[in-house]
Amino acid sequence: MSQFSAEAEAELQSLLRQLLKSIKDRISGAPSIECAEEILLHLEETDKNFHNYEFVKYLRQYVESSLGAVIEEETESCARGEGYAVGSVQDTLVHAVTRKTRESGEYKQMMQTLKNTMMVVVESLINKFEEDQLRKEEMHRESQHQQSNSHYTDNCSDSDSSFNQSYAFIKQEQLQVLAEKLDPSRPKEVRWEALQALCCAPPSDVLSCESWSGLRRNLSAALADPDPDLSDKVLRFFAKTFSCSPLNVTREIYTSLAKSLESDFLYHKLSLPTGSAGIDVNRQDITRLLKQMRLMNDFQKEVTTFWIRHPEKYMEEIIESTFSLLSLHPEHGLETQGSEKALKPMHLIALLDIKATWFKKWMHGYYSRTVVFRLLERKYKSLIVAALQQCIHYYDSCDPVRDETAEVIHSMEHQHIGTAQRTLYTTKELEYMYFVHSLCVLGRLLMYTNGRKLFPITVWKRKDPVSLTDLVVILISIMYQHPKPPHSDSSHADTLSPTTLVMELLRTLGDRTECAVECLYQTPVIETLLAPIITLLKGKQAKLNSPETTLIHIADTLARIATTERGLSLFLYERNLVSGEGEGISAAHVIVQFTQRLLAKELPLLRNAETSYGVSGAFIFVCRQMYNTCEGLQVLRPYGLHECIAAAWKKTSSLSERVPTPVPGAIPSTSSQELQNVVVWEETLLDNLLNFAATPKGLLLLQQTGAINECVTYMFSRFTKKLQVSRCEKFGYGVMVTQVAATAPGVVALHSSGTVLLLVKQSILLYSVNTGVTPQYVLAGFVQALVVEIWSVLECGREDVRVVHPKSTPMDPIDRSCLKSFLSLVNLLSSPHAVWELLGQQPLPNKAEYNLREMPTSVTDLIDRLIAVNSDVKIHSLFNYEQSHTFGLRLLSVMCCNLDSLLLLESQYNISDMLLQCQKDNITDPSSGEGDFIIDGLSVERNHILVRISVIGGPSERRLPLRVLQKGTDPYPWPMFSSYPLPKYYILNLPKTTRCKQDCEISAFLASTKNTEKDGSWMDTCRRQYCKVMTTKSNIVSGNVLADLLEKAVSHLSALPSERFFPPTDYIGQCGLVTSGSGIKTGSLSSVDQLGIQASLRYGRHLNLLRDNSEQDLCLLMKHCQELLSQQRAKLTSELYTLQGAYPGHDWFASTVFLIMAGDMERALRLLLHLSTLLTSAFLWPARLHGSVHLPMEIAQSSIHPVYSCTTHYVEMLLKTEVPLVFSAFRMSGFTPSQMCVQWLGQCFWNYLDWSEICHYVSTCVVMGPDYQVYMCVAVLKHLQQDILQHTQTQDLQVFLKEEPIQGFRVSNYLEFMEGLERSYRTMVLTDMNNISQRVS
Repeated sequence: MSQFSAEAEAELQSLLRQLLKSIKDRISGAPSIECAEEILLHLEETDKNFHNYEFVKYLRQYVESSLGAVIEEETESCARGEGYAVGSVQDTLVHAVTRKTRESGEYKQMMQTLKNTMMVVVESLINKFEEDQLRKEEMHRESQHQQSNSHYTDNCSDSDSSFNQSYAFIKQEQLQVLAEKLDPSRPKEVRWEALQALCCAPPSDVLSCESWSGLRRNLSAALADPDPDLSDKVLRFFAKTFSCSPLNVTREIYTSLAKSLESDFLYHKLSLPTGSAGIDVNRQDITRLLKQMRLMNDFQKEVTTFWIRHPEKYMEEIIESTFSLLSLHPEHGLETQGSEKALKPMHLIALLDIKATWFKKWMHGYYSRTVVFRLLERKYKSLIVAALQQCIHYYDSCDPVRDETAEVIHSMEHQHIGTAQRTLYTTKELEYMYFVHSLCVLGRLLMYTNGRKLFPITVWKRKDPVSLTDLVVILISIMYQHPKPPHSDSSHADTLSPTTLVMELLRTLGDRTECAVECLYQTPVIETLLAPIITLLKGKQAKLNSPETTLIHIADTLARIATTERGLSLFLYERNLVSGEGEGISAAHVIVQFTQRLLAKELPLLRNAETSYGVSGAFIFVCRQMYNTCEGLQVLRPYGLHECIAAAWKKTSSLSERVPTPVPGAIPSTSSQELQNVVVWEETLLDNLLNFAATPKGLLLLQQTGAINECVTYMFSRFTKKLQVSRCEKFGYGVMVTQVAATAPGVVALHSSGTVLLLVKQSILLYSVNTGVTPQYVLAGFVQALVVEIWSVLECGREDVRVVHPKSTPMDPIDRSCLKSFLSLVNLLSSPHAVWELLGQQPLPNKAEYNLREMPTSVTDLIDRLIAVNSDVKIHSLFNYEQSHTFGLRLLSVMCCNLDSLLLLESQYNISDMLLQCQKDNITDPSSGEGDFIIDGLSVERNHILVRISVIGGPSERRLPLRVLQKGTDPYPWPMFSSYPLPKYYILNLPKTTRCKQDCEISAFLASTKNTEKDGSWMDTCRRQYCKVMTTKSNIVSGNVLADLLEKAVSHLSALPSERFFPPTDYIGQCGLVTSGSGIKTGSLSSVDQLGIQASLRYGRHLNLLRDNSEQDLCLLMKHCQELLSQQRAKLTSELYTLQGAYPGHDWFASTVFLIMAGDMERALRLLLHLSTLLTSAFLWPARLHGSVHLPMEIAQSSIHPVYSCTTHYVEMLLKTEVPLVFSAFRMSGFTPSQMCVQWLGQCFWNYLDWSEICHYVSTCVVMGPDYQVYMCVAVLKHLQQDILQHTQTQDLQVFLKEEPIQGFRVSNYLEFMEGLERSYRTMVLTDMNNISQRVS
């Protein structure tokens, strides 16, 4: 059936016609051809009867008969594995067969045949359709001819019997006679009768006749005739032509109409009366012009829907004739001689289409927009000059004192009063309409590059040409003269007010990057916007007609500018924008100072409460667009805006407590309404305070205000309702929740936030459908709501839905329905601080019985039910055991990637023993304890986790088993185990590290320099040598060379007073480093420390760095470190788990130093003691500043470490500038770079980098400076850019970054990049690092 017979073509044509008839209503209802095409393209998705159409069935049968054999052959071939290889995980059998089939010759032949046949069928249908249409028109004409009861004669008699005639056909001779009868010298009756006859003739015949030129001239004369009967009859003929003729016909009529109007305006020279008099539209000459302009305007707005299907010259004729008419204007000299102004075509078209809808439609499509710009630039620039002149004239003549515009706007927006219609328009109203029309035209031009190229423009009475910037400044100045709305109509939307129109234009420009750069991001524009603010700051009266409204509009414009990168940079760093006292300051400083004055109510003009709330909220929102970015917060932080907002919130909160309970039906009193406004203002302040949490340092500032709990509660209420953060933010609260969850006070606030909210209620209802009983307890807080949501998705499917639409069996370990909840939980538990606060000293329930009605309400409950499934009772309590347990194991795998979280889970819940026991029970003969392991999804997951938590190492130091089965005879080649030791398969053999002195430049340099304490230039030389060696032979910086380098560098720096950041301690003198008989030796270590020590020892032995008897030395080093740091710990009273004693995690940096020193405890301790005096220790050694006296008391009390508030803050700032794609990817995924960096730095990149790179990380930060910790993180994220972008698309970025090692990263390869970052950012970063001992504000 590769070729169609004639019978098949006929059948196909019949079926296609039947299909089109079936969907006729849907196609005919489409507003345009493009929409009709979209309906046809998506018919299968939208029409439930699609597969029942005979045409579709016929095509399906044809495809099956043409390709059935090919598909069967390819299916068998792929199934046998012949020539088929899995290219990716997604490349399934179906995809492979489909691809092979589409590449086959049979498919190409079938498509070609079908295409050719359908072209013939469609062409035949079109021809038949045209024939049918012609036949219908002919029948319609015949019926009209019969009803007229009269016949047309060749001599065109002018008797009365010729009135109301209808013509089916008309000859050239007849049209010639009509043209002669339409001559202006003929009597009116003869001309009217000829027009009547002409209206009955087909327009195409009229325009194609030989006498059309004379006929057109006579029609124009009739159109301009004072007799309304004649002109109306011509308009009726034109209207008929517009409605039923193609463009090649209508453009002739349109150009005739335009030229007739042009002649009218030139001949009559109508004028606008002065004073209060106006134009009466019932006046005969005005009525005639308005009718013609109305017909033109209607055609202008409709022609855009079809002129693209015709030659461009037709469209160009229409546009040019329009511009020729509208560009008519008297000479300025003539106009100023008399007291009256000329009535222009622009006045009338503005009266009919005040917002220039016709021009907007013409500018919408590229096809017509190109012609418009070409004509404006070459011939009709005067049209733009006139529009610009009108805007300037309005600005110059506007009197803000008299407020005349308010009455004009009011009268225009109330055209109808009862049944009466306005007929009189004053000169001021017409001039204002012309201004509005001109403003809309200019606004549309500014949207496009070619429109902006028309500027600068020379206008009358202006010495210098008007540039784009000049125009925007004029428009903003017009906005400042906003008329106050009439008191009786204050609720009415003044859509035609100059302020509303200018704001629409400014918003449009601000939403388009190129427009904003050329029009808004200019110094004069910003200065104009800030001028009233500076005036008010100086205590003077700003020249604003409506201060509150205008200031809010200014703030709205400033906020839109600040949301863009270019605009934000302009606000923050351009210091020539505003001249302050003595020197230029940036716009950001002016805005934040004004906001502070507003909050303090120090501006006399805005001391009214209601006024102050609106204006203050608007300007806080502008500041918010700056301080919710790292670079913006850097500039605004010295002003302490967070404290100002917090103080205003506390004051408002005390007022809001007085709000009475609303009574249904009661009319609120004035005081009650004021208190309700106070409540709204309180929420506004909380919302703006909350946005400080968008950055790490901002979160610290928020915590310092004491309002973090209330802010998180407010965020939770909006988060559960899925509300947008604001009109300017593109993403929701996901990033903010992740940022908050990275700190101890933040996660505590998340745990305790809120009340019973919608999400929790819905989750409980979903559960009650299955169990029949609604739980009687109350849930509160983000964490509990998230847990309930996860449980509802996993275990509480709706039974009534399953009957009608069964739920599909999940194919992925984490089903799509659970993915969002899974990622939210991963974000929440990503930080060890979250794990410590939520799980610290929290035992698992491990109940003897679990009621099916019982839902988990905490993370501990979730671990008990989904992860620690170690009994039959727990298994039987799950409706979807495998899916739910797999979810729990995947969560456990991600949590265990953080070594501190792993140690807590292991010390409290013995996770490894539980997993080993489950593996032991998962064998073919569990009763005897012998047999093979049963390989299923759960055993594979458990095996992966056991290897992950048992072996420490970088990408080339350990081997992790995959979670997927392989094809072939051995689907799972990785050995399973149910007891330790671990199979050697997972431990890669590494070459033994040599500790001998290596002959290299670094060693020679260190050996040649003695007594470096007094040599100030030694460190600079050392850095140069280090960079040289790292970029040429980085592998040399290891072993003894690395240890000697660190010792020498740290000893030199600690001896320099300028480098000592912390006061030195005489800890060595106190303890003497003598271990025998010391109290240090007998001290006890926590279970977490003991587990950390065992993990460190395993890693050191695996690297061949430690002896078998190194355990005692490492334990002693840990005790010394704890004793040293405890002496510098502040006395804190806090409910946070992390502040209840020593550092809650393991000291991974101390273990790293111990391994670098090859197990030499005294050498490692000496290095740590010297390092503890340097600023570098504050960031490299997380335990160093835990609750330390060296931090301000309020910061130590917050448990927010400088690594988070300082290092990761600058990582995010630099990432946004240096690697913007990665920064955007994090934003889109709802994850933050700070969370990942805190994990990497907290465990010294263990499990993420190979040991050599970990050593280079430590040595680089020590030798080059602590700010290199920031640059290191940026370099790592830059290295991972492609992977990050890919996993952002697959929506598993968090899991990828946490579970996968950093493949291929070498510090030496990125050292030059990091040096470049140092040159650009060191001053800023290092200055802030040096300020960690000061209050953040």
